[in-house]
Amino acid sequence: MHGLRHSGRRIVPSLAVSCILGAMSTGGVSAPRSYRVLARRAVSSAIGSMWEKACLAGVVEHGHPRAKRFASFGEGSMLSFPPGTIFNEEWISIGEKVMVGPRVSMSVGMVPKQPIAGNDAILRVGDRCVIGQGSYMVAHTGLEMGNDVQTGPYVYITDQNHGYEDPELPIGIQWPVNKGVTIGSGTWIGTGAIILPGTSIGQNVVVGAGSVVTGNIPDRCVVVGAPARVVRRYIPGEGWNRAG
Repeated sequence: MHGLRHSGRRIVPSLAVSCILGAMSTGGVSAPRSYRVLARRAVSSAIGSMWEKACLAGVVEHGHPRAKRFASFGEGSMLSFPPGTIFNEEWISIGEKVMVGPRVSMSVGMVPKQPIAGNDAILRVGDRCVIGQGSYMVAHTGLEMGNDVQTGPYVYITDQNHGYEDPELPIGIQWPVNKGVTIGSGTWIGTGAIILPGTSIGQNVVVGAGSVVTGNIPDRCVVVGAPARVVRRYIPGEGWNRAG
């Protein structure tokens, strides 16, 4: 029972107790309920402790072998563990002091090892940015994020969309359309927002949660909705005013 009281540090005794209780149940011997509860708690605590250590050990930082795959990976930056789908890193540039949350997917092109024209990075993240967990950044022709940009979780940003010009062909097999995306420095993008191809967002913009953004968004404004529209805008000498 000593292992149960210190299950966060003594993983083997906890697992042993669980196995014994499981074997008792399989063999027709009913373990006391209190023991079963303690065993489950011990195993849960042990797994939680192992997962926390794995998340810390799995962080990719400047100088890490995986970080060296990128076109650039600034000092003080980190990819959290577990990562999302990340491929063709040689065309992805990460600035300094960037925090990429867990399960964030970042890619250039359709598939890993796809030949990409040119030598410059296609997906660029500036300095001191924060990319919320579960977000996607998918680039084909040009996706650039300025400095000090932060996103909530599950944000989707892409510079490619399906074509639909031919009404006789399934949308999924029509040739895609690429249009570059730029996100100005100091912008905040709320949870679940979608940034569509061809979007240009100015500096210090607030994008409301769940918004679908397309077109040109001016500096220092608040946009919400699907499609997103400007609801507030900063006017020098007047301050923040409601739009429209």
